[in-house]
Amino acid sequence: MAEIKAGFAICGSFCTFSKVIPQMRLLAQKGIDVYPIMSEIAYSTDTRFGKSEDFRNEIEEICSRKIISTIKDAEPIGPKKMFDILIIAPCTGNTLAKLANGIADTSVTLAAKAHLRNTKPILIGVSTNDALGAAAKNIGNLMNSKNIFFIPMKQDDYEGKPNSIVADFTKTYDALVKAIDFRQIQPLLL
Repeated sequence: MAEIKAGFAICGSFCTFSKVIPQMRLLAQKGIDVYPIMSEIAYSTDTRFGKSEDFRNEIEEICSRKIISTIKDAEPIGPKKMFDILIIAPCTGNTLAKLANGIADTSVTLAAKAHLRNTKPILIGVSTNDALGAAAKNIGNLMNSKNIFFIPMKQDDYEGKPNSIVADFTKTYDALVKAIDFRQIQPLLL
């Protein structure tokens, strides 16, 4: 895996940053060349889960490079064929909807559009409270799309939030190994 270049895009599911960032570190430790991308909201918003500056500093330390956080900086991803795979984790319901409908108006969605033009795989780690509600059709649409793969996922609180789904981010590396060969890791639903 030492020759793999992976874009790793983070969207604004802030409660999952503490689960996702260690996976970014694990990929880097396994020799994968990780290029960080953050949505504009994830890049700049302080929340009860932490300060954006702290997250940015940690991510840039892990990857040893600056974060791609603007549409302008994401645009060269396609023409330069920068990545072998693009991981979007956490991927919010908002980003799922944009991806499913071909909307590229954020750094993450433009990175996906630019990456897909090279017929390379995208690996999505879902994190949304409405995955079994309004976002279900977008997940289904993406599951039926060429070159789109998913990190295994499950309901995270079936009693308190019955429509909520979160990827098992500890399976990111294993899902990447399959997706890089254009295969979906199984089981998908845990």
